[in-house]
Amino acid sequence: MYKSIIRPLLFSMQPEKAHIVTFKLLKIAKFTNVNSIMNLLYNPAHLQMETDVFGIKFPNKIGLAAGLDKNAEVFEMFSSMGFGHVEIGTVTPKPQPGNPKPRSFRLVDDSAIINRMGFNNNGLEEAVKQLKKRNKKLIIGGNIGKNTATPNEEALNDYVTCFNGLYNYVDYITVNVSCPNVTNLHKLQDQEQLELILNTLNAERAKQLVYKPILMKISPDLNLNQVDETLAVIAKCNVDGIIATNTTISRKGLITNPKRIEEIANGGLSGNPLKNRSTELIRYISKQTEGKLPIIGVGGIQTPADAIEKLEAGAALVQVYTGFIYEGPTLAKRINRAVKKKYSK
Repeated sequence: MYKSIIRPLLFSMQPEKAHIVTFKLLKIAKFTNVNSIMNLLYNPAHLQMETDVFGIKFPNKIGLAAGLDKNAEVFEMFSSMGFGHVEIGTVTPKPQPGNPKPRSFRLVDDSAIINRMGFNNNGLEEAVKQLKKRNKKLIIGGNIGKNTATPNEEALNDYVTCFNGLYNYVDYITVNVSCPNVTNLHKLQDQEQLELILNTLNAERAKQLVYKPILMKISPDLNLNQVDETLAVIAKCNVDGIIATNTTISRKGLITNPKRIEEIANGGLSGNPLKNRSTELIRYISKQTEGKLPIIGVGGIQTPADAIEKLEAGAALVQVYTGFIYEGPTLAKRINRAVKKKYSK
């Protein structure tokens, strides 16, 4: 039904408009019995497979990546679809509109999306307001970034503000310094800047009564030397896990008409074209860390086989974003079924 009726209808709209329409419907469903029905259909108990990663008991291995539920508006609905965790954000201290529109583009032939949203979100205060209503049984991650207007020299203050503001309302926090859609954000991946941010967040965490994991999301565009440098910083700064990967600025291997790609111009590419690169980095990171650093694998997961490939490469958990848009609400259930079949004793 999704691919034959719902997806063609949504894909007839500009991507951002389709997103708005979808979220309006999900908000309506959240306050009706639809939520309970979806839970029965897509999230049956027998498909759950509890997984302990960085001290958190996840009900299953599949999560929703940051970027979809930016403002923590409908995470309950995604949980009802079978996602074992939802990462909200990217959250910035102040609300911001993001980059000029249009800023999201489908590459249907490639099962991909190019976006240059630019951390558009309602800000920290609104995210906290939404999260205060959450069911504590749901596993929620908070993805944090800096406001676009904040210069890199002052970025640390934005990360600290978001970290402390979200800390009591999420189960883990992801530091996002790798999004290609915020001017010069990638420069925060440099060792010195990264160490400063992570060490400061560690110091802030030490002031808290409850220990919560800090994760870092990396770019697929790092070369292996840069990955090694990042892993050294992660080890030095006691980061609990890594998310591999964010979107890519690469356009290699696309079958979409090159003129169309040229028209779209800048933006981070997600979806099927990212699959092999993200898996390659997961495998490399797992090998370099001897499997001791928990990895959440993201990028190009559109089938249960894609998810299992990432788990086999060394990921402890996986997340989807673009795959959900192309495959619909049954994706998490299908992945959970395949994972349970493969890994149950």
